[in-house]
Amino acid sequence: MRYILFVIGLFSVWLAGGNAFADTVRFKRIPTQFIAALAEPGASSGKGAEHWGVWEVDPGPRGVWLRNFGQLLSAGGVAPSNWTFDPNDWWLDENGLIMEQPRFPLAPGQYLVTGRRAATAILTVHPADARGVQSWELGNRATIYDVTHLKCRSARYTPAAGGSCSPDMADQKSFPVPPGGVMPPVAGCNKQDYAVLFIIGVAWNSEGQAD
Repeated sequence: MRYILFVIGLFSVWLAGGNAFADTVRFKRIPTQFIAALAEPGASSGKGAEHWGVWEVDPGPRGVWLRNFGQLLSAGGVAPSNWTFDPNDWWLDENGLIMEQPRFPLAPGQYLVTGRRAATAILTVHPADARGVQSWELGNRATIYDVTHLKCRSARYTPAAGGSCSPDMADQKSFPVPPGGVMPPVAGCNKQDYAVLFIIGVAWNSEGQAD
């Protein structure tokens, strides 16, 4: 069982155990950020968080519609929101919007994450080990599926061997993608689907700083 107390922009999460209030983590509420996560839906922990990214600002409203890709090229690949399109590494959302890349990797720390469906959980991302591998774990017995926002879909497209990978080749009739659906393939591209998790809080230490 999980208890949450809201206190002037800060909230504490108590995780039930032998002493229901023995394990306390204090979080600061933040404007929603968005994790691009790679993990099996049923996983509660694992490795590979060094391959997870984060958008500090919602990339959807900052995106460019597929139908306007020509205009994006005419602008030198610079979107109206001032991010730059990378023809060798580009992203689409579930509506057919070309998005800016997230920032990689997601920094180590503790985050309060949710899919805004049924679960909220503490995500702990550990520092990289000697090989650069970052492990992660979810609290509250949650899985990646539990904290995935199914309506938000994202995929990363990179050139396949000998292929020409361009948003021009995307079938605009494939959008919008149904909640929980798989992002469509694009001819000439390798595709990687990412789960989208919402960050609503970051761990806050006793000195009033984010951990």
